[in-house]
Amino acid sequence: MFLYRRGECRTPESHSTKSLAKARTDHVGSFLRPEALKAAFLAHAKGRRTREELRAAQDDAIRVLVAEERAHGVVAVTDGEYRRLNWQVSFSEVAGWDLWPSTWASFVRAPDNVMPGETPGQKGGDAVVSFRTPATARLKLAENFPLGELKFLKAVDKGPVKITLMGPDRVCQMCDLPASKAIYADADAFLADVVAVHRQMIGQLIEAGCDYIQLDEPSYTGYVDPPTLARMAAEGQDPLKALRRAIDADNAAIADAKGRAVTGLHICRGNRASMWHREGGYDPIAEAVFGGLKFDRLLLEYDTSRAGGFEPLRYVPRGSTGPVVVLGLVTTKTGRVETVDELRARIDDAARFLPLEQLAVSPQCGFASGIGGNMLTMDEQWRKLDVLAETARKVWG
Repeated sequence: MFLYRRGECRTPESHSTKSLAKARTDHVGSFLRPEALKAAFLAHAKGRRTREELRAAQDDAIRVLVAEERAHGVVAVTDGEYRRLNWQVSFSEVAGWDLWPSTWASFVRAPDNVMPGETPGQKGGDAVVSFRTPATARLKLAENFPLGELKFLKAVDKGPVKITLMGPDRVCQMCDLPASKAIYADADAFLADVVAVHRQMIGQLIEAGCDYIQLDEPSYTGYVDPPTLARMAAEGQDPLKALRRAIDADNAAIADAKGRAVTGLHICRGNRASMWHREGGYDPIAEAVFGGLKFDRLLLEYDTSRAGGFEPLRYVPRGSTGPVVVLGLVTTKTGRVETVDELRARIDDAARFLPLEQLAVSPQCGFASGIGGNMLTMDEQWRKLDVLAETARKVWG
């Protein structure tokens, strides 16, 4: 496996898709933004910095970040999502679904990503409902936003790199479908075009040399969260049908990537400003989701009791064709740094339901799903990654 000690700052010059898929440590994509970068975003939003000046600030910050990632043993580096106001921006340059205006307007109103009535570190509101956007035309890729991220990342780092994208079902949940009736008859029709855009984006990423593509699908926890299920029922949705549709859409999105890039899918319960938005264990959806998704890696939130126990892992297909389950044991919501011993104990518990060779470890989510970031320091962020690397060495050798 690719696993380097802190300070070595080596970049793997050669690697295979197979070995990268089996890596024992991982991370979800986003990192805390430096204050200077946050200030540059806000100055640009208020018309005091040009787009070129903002890009220069992003470039400088990403160069520093990538060096830090390598120094702390990160296997497949990202740009920290430093070009994004939030993790959903990956699907922002799509004609017919204009996410940008509301995203920038929301940022100016709340640069810390905390909405009125919310408290960082506690349960937050349902942002999916708050920011639903209607389709105004048939979806068409205008610009592959993640491709621009990838090209710069490949220019500054020679090792494996990861790009994260908002998954199809999350896009569907964020669409105001009733207001889109003139364009799309139903969710099935809208989602079909979302998948087509994703396949185009992913195809271009692979052609440009992307090593690892991750879809972020917090939408899956909506199918176990009682308030979300109640809202679905009130809207006339069939949760089981929607869940099956989501699995099919995610598999279709990465169909052309198999064998050409590592594929991962991340599931969490919300992460903005150290908040969470959904609750519930994987049990009700485990057989369908873990048995149905065709990804190399499943990155699962497991840092609190909100995620339930490890018993649902018994539904993960076993053997060389089964996915690696990346246990999100380290929280990104607080600065308390976990210990190697407590992580090893939890890995041992998980290994009762899935063989150790199919397990890996990571933080439960990104450190900054929105530009404001979570309630911890840069130092605590890196110390958490160091603990993960040390744990992996002791567990897997």
